[in-house]
Amino acid sequence: MRPAFSVVFLTTLIGAGQGLFLAIYAADLAGRAGLAPGPGARFLAIGAGLAVALAGLGLAASFFHLGHPERAWRSAARWRTSWLSREVIALPVFMAAVVAYGFATLRSHGGAGAAAIGALALAACLALYLCTAMIYACIRFLQEWASPLTLANFFLIGTASGCTIAAALAALIAPQRAQSFARFALALIALALASRLASLARNARLAPRSTPQSAIGIRAARVEQKSCGFLGGSFNTREFFHGVPRGRFAAIRRGFLVAGFLLPMALVGAALALDAPHVLLVAPLVQYAGLVAERWFFLAQANHPQNIYYQGAS
Repeated sequence: MRPAFSVVFLTTLIGAGQGLFLAIYAADLAGRAGLAPGPGARFLAIGAGLAVALAGLGLAASFFHLGHPERAWRSAARWRTSWLSREVIALPVFMAAVVAYGFATLRSHGGAGAAAIGALALAACLALYLCTAMIYACIRFLQEWASPLTLANFFLIGTASGCTIAAALAALIAPQRAQSFARFALALIALALASRLASLARNARLAPRSTPQSAIGIRAARVEQKSCGFLGGSFNTREFFHGVPRGRFAAIRRGFLVAGFLLPMALVGAALALDAPHVLLVAPLVQYAGLVAERWFFLAQANHPQNIYYQGAS
């Protein structure tokens, strides 16, 4: 498929915002339960504000993918059957709940009301992860997407990037909590890397379910395509194939594995080993650049069945 960068930024930004909220809310609950020192109302409120800002930037990016942005409200109309419509509903609900949680932590200084609002935001957050991932996982004829690993990757990559941002935020305004966030970020990045490697290995083993013979009903052992019937390009040749040479495509895969996972792990690990919290400020920037490449690759790797016919032009 040909990725739209608006979708790339939408999914990576809202995923990071969701992950950041999960990180600060988990820290809030751990503090309430006496399992760790409380992060403080100021840290929670700033974290909530940053999570909403990331989600808002993702929402803004999505409008660049619309032919008629003024009709965007109609995208929620098919909520009974469409995961996209459900995402359109879940995203503003999540943002509103996180805003309310941030204000509640400041006004009540971490009272029970803030925890209850946080629970609502948690439910909206998990629902949003599900809706966003299922937009792709539910398309059965795109085998690269139609896997439970798609759901796992969206969730783990989002939580890992959000926890890395939480560690950087803690290094700035709550240094006593930076190491605990960094440890969780390191573990989540490792889990996300394992899940992404599993999906890459699975996709490498996939075989097309259709062939030129089955597509046109000819039983000949060898069918060779000479032309796709066009003197120039068309919607089919432009929108259903990324057009990147194989060597560059493989380089993008290697690049996102390094920048999106291995380098952030090295930076977070160095911050822990050297007790250098300032290193945590660099990790989210490197990681996000890698995750943009990862999401582009995820979208581009899906091989639409129509490419069996149009492969000559593609």
